Amino acid sequence: MLFLWDVDFTDTSREIKLKFYDSSNRKLEQFSVSDYRPYFLAAHPLSKEEEEAVANIQGEVELVQRKNLFTNRMMTLSKVQAWTPMLLKKGLKHFRSAWESEIQYGRSYVYDKGLTFGAPYKREGNDFTIVDSNKPLKIREELSEPFAQERKESPLKYAQIREWLSLCNYSIPKIDLAFISGKKEQNENSEQIYLGFLLARIANIPFPEAHKSRRVSDWIKSMIYTYLRRNQILIPTSTELRLGEKTHRIPGALTLEPEAGIYFNTIVCDFESLYPSCIDKYNLSYETIDCQHKECTQNKMPDTKHHICTKRKGFYSLLIGALKDLRIRWFKPLSSKKSIPAEETRKAKAASKLLKLISVSSYGVTVRIHGVACPPLAESITACGRWVLQKTWKMAKEAGMHPTYGDTDSIFLNNPTTKQVQALINNVKEKLKLDLTIEQQYTLCVLPKAKKAYFGITKDGISDLKGLTAIKSNAPMLIQRVFQDCVKVLGHVRNMEQYLLAKKEIEALVNAAIKKLRRHEVNFEDLVYSTRLYYDPNERAITTKIMPQPYQCALQLIDAGEKVNRRDIVHFVKVKPFTYKGRSFTVKPFGHVKSVSEINVEDYVRNLKTALEQTFKPMDIQLERMAKITDWLES
Repeated sequence: MLFLWDVDFTDTSREIKLKFYDSSNRKLEQFSVSDYRPYFLAAHPLSKEEEEAVANIQGEVELVQRKNLFTNRMMTLSKVQAWTPMLLKKGLKHFRSAWESEIQYGRSYVYDKGLTFGAPYKREGNDFTIVDSNKPLKIREELSEPFAQERKESPLKYAQIREWLSLCNYSIPKIDLAFISGKKEQNENSEQIYLGFLLARIANIPFPEAHKSRRVSDWIKSMIYTYLRRNQILIPTSTELRLGEKTHRIPGALTLEPEAGIYFNTIVCDFESLYPSCIDKYNLSYETIDCQHKECTQNKMPDTKHHICTKRKGFYSLLIGALKDLRIRWFKPLSSKKSIPAEETRKAKAASKLLKLISVSSYGVTVRIHGVACPPLAESITACGRWVLQKTWKMAKEAGMHPTYGDTDSIFLNNPTTKQVQALINNVKEKLKLDLTIEQQYTLCVLPKAKKAYFGITKDGISDLKGLTAIKSNAPMLIQRVFQDCVKVLGHVRNMEQYLLAKKEIEALVNAAIKKLRRHEVNFEDLVYSTRLYYDPNERAITTKIMPQPYQCALQLIDAGEKVNRRDIVHFVKVKPFTYKGRSFTVKPFGHVKSVSEINVEDYVRNLKTALEQTFKPMDIQLERMAKITDWLES
């Protein structure tokens, strides 16, 4: 079976070379296409200067029909063709206006011929037909339950979901990563290969690009081009997509002022993919923003000067909505399904993450990425998000609930009943058309006055820190262990009485750890810092006047005959200052410390308190000379 792998061409060539991966012999097969000419579209009729430009490049002009994205009307355009991309570019500068001139020659062929990268094909002469012996004929039946609403209310979105799901379910060939990278030591990684083919098929980009590229904007751009070309819609220029506005600062998400304090039984509700959901449910698309219908001008997007079309579904809303629903209603449930093999659930989980990455990027690309930027659309997306959070906050208060904090797509509720939370979820679904879910439940939640920072303990006793300095991964085991012991104490707290007892226990734990340090009752292994070197230690040692501690360690290791390179991890212990090669050093490599008397105990005490302070200070837990919670909450 042949899987469309890549497409190649040169600016001076009259041929396109299609590359297919042949699963029967695990090799790339190449087929040349010489009957397709590069082109762009121009206004009709051509001016005399434009006709002369066509003649100079020995080009041809063909009249074609395309639908205008914004007016939804058919247009007659001049299809200007040349033998090579280079000749076409030479003539382009003489045209008043041109569309689709930035699309690569090879990609243009793929879009026009309805081909999909990563999909399986059979060859019949110069034609390629998509085929798969394992193509699921039962797709329609499987879609009937999770996508029943889309099938009824949005046939176009349902058709897109069906198309993508069929592509996702085509077979995927076994490929060794060494075939892709050229490194013999690599073995087959089924998940990486799976994700590469999945992305190639959904975004319609070559497999090598899908396997390596992290440019999500290019993925979305190709999705857009594929859809518009296949539906005979003229792809607008980047200027047209900006709807007459220049790129400018877009107002961002809303963060509501936190009600500072300590709370028990906090429920955090999140919107499922807020921005993609707004794009989907509120019909936010390039052609629906400030449409030309007079009757739509009253459908204003709050906090903006823009209105949204009510007469037709926007294509961007359709694509992002289909992508979002495919993740939430198909791959996400599949990732936790116990009746299928573990490998399949892992792949479904990976696929869900990939689709989420594309979905959440659907707003960002509209801000400033060339070819997809649209300031009015970007403004409408964030405005919609702000409006939704405000409306949900108001709903919660009107229902007698106590919201304490809101940030972008999350709302914190203090000690609500199960019935109240479910009622809010239903209310949001009915009135705002969005999915609100319970994301987290904290038995203990601490909110400072500052935004975007909080501390919570889950029902499982796991700490959740946002915007606070958590214990760093390179910290010694001593500090990490003390922190985890403190968290375990808080894991049992359910009310203020238990909290006051826990505070005292935590203070005692920390003080006991400090006493052990000062009595030298610790193991060297528990005092080791592990840090990666981001510079060449040899160069760093020569050029740095004040040498950072990791490089002090590296220099001593090098002098001891060990090889230490950039990006290596070094392990060291903090010791009392000593002179080394005329400089003051404060660390030694682990293994070089001979006596406990060398340890800089007070340095470890300071580091322990600093590591714990930001987390526990707002909780009024006293670690020696720390301020009261009331002082911190007012800061």
